[in-house]
Amino acid sequence: MDSWGIHMEKIDRSDASNLLSQQVSAARYFFLNLAPRRADPLTLVMGGREQCNPDYAVVRGQFPFFVLEYVVAGSGTVKLGNTLHALGPGMVYAYAPTTRCEIRTDPRDPMVKYFLSVTGAEVTKRFQRCGVAPGRVRQLAAHAEVTSVLEDLVREGQRSGALARRIGAVLFELLLLKIEDSASLAPHDSEPAREAFLRCKALIDAQAERLMTLEEIAQMAGVEASSVCRWFRRYQGTSPYQYLLRRKMNIAAEFLVEHGGLVKEVGQRIGFADPYHFSRAFKAVHGIAPRALLGYRQTS
Repeated sequence: MDSWGIHMEKIDRSDASNLLSQQVSAARYFFLNLAPRRADPLTLVMGGREQCNPDYAVVRGQFPFFVLEYVVAGSGTVKLGNTLHALGPGMVYAYAPTTRCEIRTDPRDPMVKYFLSVTGAEVTKRFQRCGVAPGRVRQLAAHAEVTSVLEDLVREGQRSGALARRIGAVLFELLLLKIEDSASLAPHDSEPAREAFLRCKALIDAQAERLMTLEEIAQMAGVEASSVCRWFRRYQGTSPYQYLLRRKMNIAAEFLVEHGGLVKEVGQRIGFADPYHFSRAFKAVHGIAPRALLGYRQTS
């Protein structure tokens, strides 16, 4: 029995619902190791992606594991100990088993978030190294990259097989490295160009479905289009249009996998009136046609 009165060695998938909020919809979960060994330095236990209901509210005085959470959409608040923080897209936070935690969504703009439950003797040290010590909230710059790794982690975590835990561990370490790396993109007072780049990048992350051109991005950010190109080449290593295109195609792939539907309708969702243009762009980014991904969903 652990210090919270839970027989961890006896928890299985049927008991796992006690560890999950019931105030969510469209949730996807994975369970990699619900009976971790205490001697291990760091073990990824479980995690998932949740669409919060408008009444979502979690109040915890204790929990069996450390938890890392990442908001991908919507808004809300988290109170860690005695400190209240506003939450929005791109914000990450962590809490320890003993941290008093209150998480609430804005009912007018419910959050979509990922969470990962972790245990082990080295968790606090590893979280501190990537800049998210338990009790801390951070805004990340690499929003799309972090979301992509988390999506890979959920997908791979749901697979069964002898290597599932090892794959999960590798992806979790990649996630922590991405979070750590994003600290290098944090704006400094002496670097207004980097701050402007992050503002444009966050704009694309949040509104990729409706944005179509470099001019639209520049106009909404209130800057020159040539400056946006220069900033993206400098800080992202790619053009703003290529970054926008990949973000659009990731949204399209996620929609096809989760909901299916007609390819032309998915293309229209992200601003492509011509289904052939959408299919070519999708294949250029993902290496397969959208119809192939739709077929995978139907047979999986």
